[in-house]
Amino acid sequence: MKIGIFGGSFNPPHIAHLILAESLYENLSLDTVLFMPSSTPPHKQNDTLLDPADRLRLVNLAIADNDRFSVSDLEIKRGGTSYTIETITALEDSYKDATLYLVVGFDNLVTFHHWREYRAILARCTVVAMNRPGTEIGHVRKEILEKTIIVDVPYLDISSTTIRERIRQGKSIRYLVPDAVLEEIKKCGFYV
Repeated sequence: MKIGIFGGSFNPPHIAHLILAESLYENLSLDTVLFMPSSTPPHKQNDTLLDPADRLRLVNLAIADNDRFSVSDLEIKRGGTSYTIETITALEDSYKDATLYLVVGFDNLVTFHHWREYRAILARCTVVAMNRPGTEIGHVRKEILEKTIIVDVPYLDISSTTIRERIRQGKSIRYLVPDAVLEEIKKCGFYV
């Protein structure tokens, strides 16, 4: 079984997340793309981060109609700061015969050597970098680049930060997030 691990804060999940996941599913011939909302991302601690249970609910709503996608509450149940090496270890225990593909943005490769136990991550799963404009391949350490698959995916200039800002400004986020996510954000008054 080939599992793509697509982690992030998903604050909120949006259309670009889904398009990227679909592209990765097809390009890598994955069996599933596992969305992994983080409990407390080590680099994204701020006041606009929804409660982990709310973000998990939004991800479930976002992927509900795609059987190629699944979601894990592993990092949320573990709580605290989310570190990738801990997630890889837990997934290896749960999916003994699976090949794990860790999905990151290409820009993350530049600082990947700062991740906790990054060499262990490289040894235990396949790192897949989504090609993004503006990042130079020359800035990535050779030991990391040699163990990484680079996948061209559609570039969509949509971010959770922009969506949250649009909500605060009273602007529409229709077509930026799935309809079910939009309705839940409105119903719960998230990000206002």
